[in-house]
Amino acid sequence: MLVDAPAAPRLAEGWVEIEDERIVSVGLGSPPRQADLALDGILAPGYVDVHAHGGGGAAFDTTDPADIDTVVAAHRSHGTTSLVASLVTSPIDRLETQVSLLANAVERGVLAGTHLEGPWLAQAFKGAHDPEQLRDPLRADVERLLAAGRGTVRMVTLAPELPGALEVMPVFVEAGVVVAVGHTSADFDTAREAIERGARGATHLFNAMPSLHHRRPGPILALWEDPRVTLEIIADGIHLRPELVAWVMRTAPGRVALITDAMAAAACGDGEYLLGDLEVTVHEGVARLQGTETIAGSTLTLDRAVRTAVAVGVSLPDALAAATAVPADYLGLAEVGRIEPGRYADLIELDDDLEVRRVIYRGS
Repeated sequence: MLVDAPAAPRLAEGWVEIEDERIVSVGLGSPPRQADLALDGILAPGYVDVHAHGGGGAAFDTTDPADIDTVVAAHRSHGTTSLVASLVTSPIDRLETQVSLLANAVERGVLAGTHLEGPWLAQAFKGAHDPEQLRDPLRADVERLLAAGRGTVRMVTLAPELPGALEVMPVFVEAGVVVAVGHTSADFDTAREAIERGARGATHLFNAMPSLHHRRPGPILALWEDPRVTLEIIADGIHLRPELVAWVMRTAPGRVALITDAMAAAACGDGEYLLGDLEVTVHEGVARLQGTETIAGSTLTLDRAVRTAVAVGVSLPDALAAATAVPADYLGLAEVGRIEPGRYADLIELDDDLEVRRVIYRGS
């Protein structure tokens, strides 16, 4: 299939040739032959969301494979063609079962991997995680969950100040798992030590960690200033001021990965939901633990995150990269995130308002 794509501001007119599931060639200008599909919108790589818990009314912490397909379909309708399943804090036995089930979905190509957001988090910054199930990291638990994942665990969120956290980090790193600092009360020096030991991510920067203080900069500055660290940002206008999103993207170019941290209500609507075992109320698109002001994930999809970033002055190419190439590189997803020969033909067409008009997944 030959796809002809027009020019857009700071983007080039060009064409993409697809055979089966992959891109075989890409060129600028007019296509070498009549195109099978001519687009009049913006052609971009499919979005890559490396931190999402659910959507479409379902969640990844499930025992029903149909729930996984529901979440994937909900996000794909908004342009996300690669999705990493995030799990909230649960008992180790339950996490083992969930990781194994998600591994099946990764192996059949439905998911891009699994993210363990817990149970190794700080009580003081637990966010919407069950405080009764938080625990210090033990090597035996880590190895058990990695074994259940059969090589599909891509990322773990870790509070590096916990007893044993710095000692288990090499286990993750040697297994090819990206360690992200988050849900942490770490000070500046501890966060720096975690980076030196291999941490390469910041789980939703600013959220669930001490605020940036002029005498006690905490983990935010350590993560922000280190060029080895990818910074996750939730650009929903609720977790962060949009202007701060733009500022971080300007001061850390090429290092920001837009994420959704979406829970079951994403691409769905207001109502009552569960996040793990915790009850969540969604009102006017904001998810909070029932009866509290604690934000419980988001109802965001990546198409809206891109629009939010562009609306506050982020260039369209930079915003698209933050939702495609940067997160793909972050977790080593070498077959997605760019329009290049050899990669999967995961493409989206956007209209002038950056709404998703068409999704091409694996060439279809």
